[in-house]
Order: sequence, then structure tokens, then C-alpha cells
Amino acid sequence: MNDLSNGALLEKHCCSCKPIPVLGLYILVTLFLIGLSVSIFTLIAVRNAVLLVSFLILCSLVLAFIFWNRRNWRTKGAILFFLRSLPEADLRQAQEGQLVKITGFASCGSVSLESSYERARSCIYASTLLYEYGGLDLKPMTVNRSCFQWSLAYCERFSTDFYITDKKSGLRALVKAGAGCRVIPLIVESNLVNTTSHCRVFSPPLRKWLSERNISDEARLLRLEEGYVQDGSTVTVVGIVHRNNDVTMIVQPPEVVSTGCLWRKLLLPVDIDGVILSVSPMADLSINRDSGQNMGW
Repeated sequence: MNDLSNGALLEKHCCSCKPIPVLGLYILVTLFLIGLSVSIFTLIAVRNAVLLVSFLILCSLVLAFIFWNRRNWRTKGAILFFLRSLPEADLRQAQEGQLVKITGFASCGSVSLESSYERARSCIYASTLLYEYGGLDLKPMTVNRSCFQWSLAYCERFSTDFYITDKKSGLRALVKAGAGCRVIPLIVESNLVNTTSHCRVFSPPLRKWLSERNISDEARLLRLEEGYVQDGSTVTVVGIVHRNNDVTMIVQPPEVVSTGCLWRKLLLPVDIDGVILSVSPMADLSINRDSGQNMGW
């Protein structure tokens, strides 16, 4: 079993400006100060505001480009576009060490998972996220929270080794997503519990779940999301083909893979360090079959 919880917390609370390099930001700030100084000097000396207006428009476009890339980095948009651009591979024809995209039915290996809140069994991946609104503190961990916005307060995210049956060739491969493996999940969690300002009373199942994790059950604004992939679901994985004693495996790339510049989407390169796990679009409705509704308690 592979614990991905710390990675999820770091992603949610990361304050970096990825995928924009830090050096690039310093250069942009320097150019902004120089350009602003020249524009103001021109406005005062020549009394012509054309340069200043043009400079402000250019700055607005650059800021929009930065925020667009930042937003897509947080939502893994560039990785999703990269995933869709890869052609489906045939495991029968795939070579050793080849980066492949395989879609097929998932089946549990020697270890299966159970989702934290709904107790869904026979899962290959499970993720439960608890969000708090405001700056309230929870007992299990200390994280940075901002006022007037939702912040991740608690996380349980796990993956395990599983098998995938290639829909093209019918071959079965072992996907190494267990302990010690790097995994990039592209699974969207469903909103199970969402308290409101008019109703902050917790249900007995939620109180029990909070109590088992030593989290305060005081009335406050909470949002609980859960996502999982069960045995029999149609999934898509991206990784490196490795064969050992007639056993075909999909493992993480030995080196970081770059998505490259996606100019049609105005996205900068993003590094991929691990096996990509996604749910096939046709199987979205089969994931969390009973958790599609938002529930107010």
C-alpha cells in the first residue's frame, strides 16, 4: 500500500509559482519595474500616455498567462492534455522501456483498499479529503490556512499494486502503484458532505468518522470529498513497460518526463514523475456510484 497523503497536502498548500521558474519571475519583476519607470518618465516628459497604456496592456496579458499556467498546474490541466494527446498503445507490440498509455479493466492485486468514509471495498485507489472554511485549527495536524476560503485540513490517499487488462491486446499487466512507487492520480473526488452556514449540525456517521481520527466535531463549515477506483473499473495508466520472467509490468519512468510546451493551450512544460492513473471518461459514472449527490447535514 502506497501512502500519497503527504503529497496531496503539499500540493494543496504549496505557495510556489510553478510551472513558472523562480528566475523567470525575478526577470519579469525587473523588466516590469524598468518598463514602468520608462513609461512614467515618457508620460511626464513628452506628455504622451500611449507607451504607458501599451505597457499596462502587455503586463495584463503576461499576468493572465502566469495565472492561467498556475491554475492549470494546480488542477493538473497540462498533464490531462498530455494524457489525451498520447495514442493508445498495444501491450503485445510494446517494447521494453517504452512509455505507453494503456486503457483497460482494473483488478485488485494481493492487497485491496477500502475507502475511508463510504467503506467501499476492493479498491485500487482511495482518497478522502476534508476541507475547512476559515482559519480554524484541527488537532491531527498543523497546516497553513487562509481566512475566507476553503483549506485542506485532513487527507487520506492511498494506492496499491493492481492489474490492468489491455482492451486492445487482452494482455494483463501488473501496474506498480504500491509502496515506494510514485503515482500521479487524476481522480476527481465527489462531494459527500457539505455543511452550510444555516445547518452546521453533523450527522452521526460524520461525527464517528471525525472521532476515529481525533478531529474536533465542533459545529463549523466542513466539506468532505471522497474518490475511489474499484475492481472492475475502466482505467487509463501511463508508464514504462517492464518485463520480468514473462510478467509484464507498468512501472514509473526512471527519469522525469516533460509534457513539453502546449502552445495551443498556452501552457508551459510540466514535469511528470511517476505513473499516471486516470479513470476512462466512459467510466466516470461508475466511480462513486452512490456518491454523486451533495449532501447537507
